[in-house]
Amino acid sequence: MQTLLLWLFYISSFYAFIPGLITRIFGFRVFRRGITEHEYALTFDDGPDSVYTPKLLDLLKRYNAKATFFVVGSHAEQHPEIVKRIYDEGHLIGIHNYVHKSNWLMRPGTVKKQIMKTDKVIHTITGERSSYYRPPWGIVNLFDFAKRSQFKIVLWSSMFGDWRERIGADRLTERMLNKLQPGEVMLLHDCGLTAGANPDAPQQMLIALERVLEEAERRGMKAIRIDEMIEAKEKAPERKLPRLKRASVKVWLLWETLFHAMFRLKSIRPYDPFIHYRLRTYKGQTVEMNDGATLSKGDKVIELHFDNEKLFRLGVRSRSMVHLAIQMIRATEDQFPELARIILSDPELQQAKAIYGITMINRGPKNFGFKIVDLKDGLFARSTTMYLKFLLRIINPSGQERLKDHAEQMVPKLLVMSVAQLIERFSESGSHRRQQVKEPSDPQEEKKGELLDLNLVASSQGIGSTPPAM
Repeated sequence: MQTLLLWLFYISSFYAFIPGLITRIFGFRVFRRGITEHEYALTFDDGPDSVYTPKLLDLLKRYNAKATFFVVGSHAEQHPEIVKRIYDEGHLIGIHNYVHKSNWLMRPGTVKKQIMKTDKVIHTITGERSSYYRPPWGIVNLFDFAKRSQFKIVLWSSMFGDWRERIGADRLTERMLNKLQPGEVMLLHDCGLTAGANPDAPQQMLIALERVLEEAERRGMKAIRIDEMIEAKEKAPERKLPRLKRASVKVWLLWETLFHAMFRLKSIRPYDPFIHYRLRTYKGQTVEMNDGATLSKGDKVIELHFDNEKLFRLGVRSRSMVHLAIQMIRATEDQFPELARIILSDPELQQAKAIYGITMINRGPKNFGFKIVDLKDGLFARSTTMYLKFLLRIINPSGQERLKDHAEQMVPKLLVMSVAQLIERFSESGSHRRQQVKEPSDPQEEKKGELLDLNLVASSQGIGSTPPAM
């Protein structure tokens, strides 16, 4: 009996648990997130519903938002007029099995019948086949990967528990706004009739969604279909990188995610993450800052970190080093006033004496009021140098060449500015005025800019990214 149970465990792990794990962690053969600049995706499972899906379509139409509906085949059969409306109004229709049952509990042949039966229902109503499939609860089995040639498996990057009515519209709104970012694939439900759901839960979802659509419109963000997001990802410059480099980037970004979680980094602008921060105790050398104040060991500081995923996206899209630097200067100028506002509204952050981070040689930060200080030679300086050079190779459009041409200059520096000076320069009542940064109009100007080290961060590392400074 014990042996039989052991074999059942091995088989179930191989058939279901391990495939589910690798899709969730590594995104193997599934689509979970896009890399768009201003677009996000709304996806709705379990419908159509006779009450809530028409209301949802009215709401999407009002905000000119497009979505993807993963329909349950038996529900679609009951409400063909709603499926036809979804199609006619320009939304994408995907498959969510004929009945809402886990793929772990069905044989491969049964899952295939579920998918094909739902596809036939969709084709009968709309005249088109579906190419997109989301298994119920996002649970895949080993044989689902074999469907890749016919159907693209679509999961999600964020879900909110909207199938439970008690979560309420206010809490749901907060959760959704925290995840309202470019490339996000949001999982929502327009039907509450499946196992574990509350029948009237979609009513709370609709209230929250209207608030989110309004905020997205304010931010200049657009809801698009999953096929559009997949196409954008396939055409992105990142896809042209060598496979080994792409693999390195994935591993590196996984480390970034873990680092942010371990050290509880916060974002200046969560919906547009570019600079992250945390409050910590300074452990480095004594530094006299530009305004005469002194930063000493034991003082509270706000440590800054660039968002390396965003830097990577900027890097592969940049024409040159200087083009990348200009984009970073603009983004930093844009977010520093918000950092000043955050500090002024947070008593804990007001305890900090300075903001600081680690960078490679560059002069751009001086224009923001930073003092640049050499790090003492030691294990930290040497390990940081190794990390920053690795980062430069990944992010910068000419990183490898710059390392060869300027290897002797690739030395980490400490950037530090007093909180008082940050507030004076960047708060709404401060003296800072935005300077327009012009992009070079010809190659000669671009070359000159690079020679002058116009880049905010010559390594693209900038203001303290991982590993943690000091």
